[in-house]
Amino acid sequence: MTTLIIVIGFLLYLILYFVYGKKIERDVIMASDSNEAPSKRLYDGVDYIAARKEVLLGHHFASIAGAAPIVGPAIAICWGWLPGLLWVWFGNIFIGAVHDYLALMASVRYDGKSIQFVAKDIMGKRTGVAFYWIVFFLLILVVAAFAAIVGGMFVGKDGGAIASSYLLKIIAALILGVLLYRVKMNFVAATVIGIIMLAGALALGVMFPITASKITWMWVFFFYIIIAAAIPVNVLLQPRDYLNSWLLYAGLVLGFLGAVFAFRGFEVPVATTFAPILMGGKPTPFWPAIPLVIACGSLSGFHSLVASGTTSKQLEKETDGLLIGYGAMFMEGFLSTIVIVSIAGFGYTALKNAGVTAELLNAGNWGAAFTKASASVKLGGPNLFVQSYADMVNATWLSFIPVQYVKVLAGMWVASFAMTTLDTTNRLARYCISEMALPLKESAAGVYNFLTNRWIASIIPAAIGIYLGASGNWLILWGSFGAANQLIAAIALMTGAGFVAKKLKSKFANVAVIPALLLWITVTCGTAWFIIVIVPGDIAAKPVPGWTVMIISIVLLVLNFVFIYDFIKSKAYKVD
Repeated sequence: MTTLIIVIGFLLYLILYFVYGKKIERDVIMASDSNEAPSKRLYDGVDYIAARKEVLLGHHFASIAGAAPIVGPAIAICWGWLPGLLWVWFGNIFIGAVHDYLALMASVRYDGKSIQFVAKDIMGKRTGVAFYWIVFFLLILVVAAFAAIVGGMFVGKDGGAIASSYLLKIIAALILGVLLYRVKMNFVAATVIGIIMLAGALALGVMFPITASKITWMWVFFFYIIIAAAIPVNVLLQPRDYLNSWLLYAGLVLGFLGAVFAFRGFEVPVATTFAPILMGGKPTPFWPAIPLVIACGSLSGFHSLVASGTTSKQLEKETDGLLIGYGAMFMEGFLSTIVIVSIAGFGYTALKNAGVTAELLNAGNWGAAFTKASASVKLGGPNLFVQSYADMVNATWLSFIPVQYVKVLAGMWVASFAMTTLDTTNRLARYCISEMALPLKESAAGVYNFLTNRWIASIIPAAIGIYLGASGNWLILWGSFGAANQLIAAIALMTGAGFVAKKLKSKFANVAVIPALLLWITVTCGTAWFIIVIVPGDIAAKPVPGWTVMIISIVLLVLNFVFIYDFIKSKAYKVD
């Protein structure tokens, strides 16, 4: 079963990239290299810097992926392996990849401006203001959720090795950046050196693990994401994420080979119950809760912020956009497929070895066993994947690779992308604050200059997000992040449809409108369910972070209705 599912997924993505993706590039976006990219026309040495497509693909993928395509499917396994897999495949193909590509190319045509700016231009000032606030709240929740996940992963014996490897990789990335941009070494030679340093970071991390508490890591994350968000993009982000891309390729290849040659039936049931106990210890219905759980692996509004925030400012030419905007989303879907296959094939064994042994293997008891594990730091969603992935690889001819190194590789996979998302998110929040403060430029120049200072604008979201991450329940934070994230996905897809209809005068706007409206209905219902059923329990347990999440969620829901009203009223989906 592992072999069958992974091969079907691989062929599905490969074929549709060259059929569906190329058609959108040709007939909808009409990409042309005769249009000079903003990275060259508006070069500023800090944000607008053209990057080779290989480097930018790594930066973009690592930024959009984070831990979400791993954590989300790992949590969704509570419903069984098939429901989550179908949500990943169909969402990825018909919504996620289209959403990402339209957001990237709309931003490129708007001089690298954010998707919020595009919405404001197409649908009006109020729409833009509402969108900016929705985005800002999402970015805070992203920082909170991913900081909580990585903070938990860096604790303990295996976590210490992962943390050490990550810090060594940062040093390797800084060296690689010097080689690429200062010394201007041959690209291939610099890449080889970077890969060797990456392998050394993994090996040394296992030998010299770092021991620290979760709260200590939260302080480290706070200062790290402020610095990373404020310094020029080619000092750390570009070379670090290029190294991350090689970590990704190694993990994907190893996972693909492991799944193909494991020849393993699935231990996890095809489906369990419609509403297993999951979020907040409450029954969690597949619909409408699934988009709150599986975000980036299927579709993600956060991707539109990355595509129109950092990636569009680094795109060297328009024809690179399909590989980076569309192809990276397919890669993310395939990554989620590997996660589902590894846990479906080896997850029950992983739980049993971790001491969760009271339940027999059947559809009813699997959900209970999984929820019990997810409530612990020891084998929550991301750590369950790490163990299952290592067991899958070890079950094949690849068993000559020590299990400990495979676990660190898988852990680095999760942690590296989560940390990348953390600092990229803080950078996007900096951009967001700067654009939101524009009305103050004339009326209150001093306030405007203070808020748009790149260091001050980096501190604000970092402080709020890290506070929530340090004090909140990670499953609650994950649900609130998922709700905000998918609301933005629907809104960004509507904005993309407006761009296609109003600016490109294309008849293909319904490619975005129909899935956007269906997603909007689902996520709006899911968010309302989350506010009514889940958050009150978190408030009772932890009032301050609980009320913070509640207020943010309610504001997001209200602004969401403002946006849908303006979208319909402005008829942004119709060609003039």
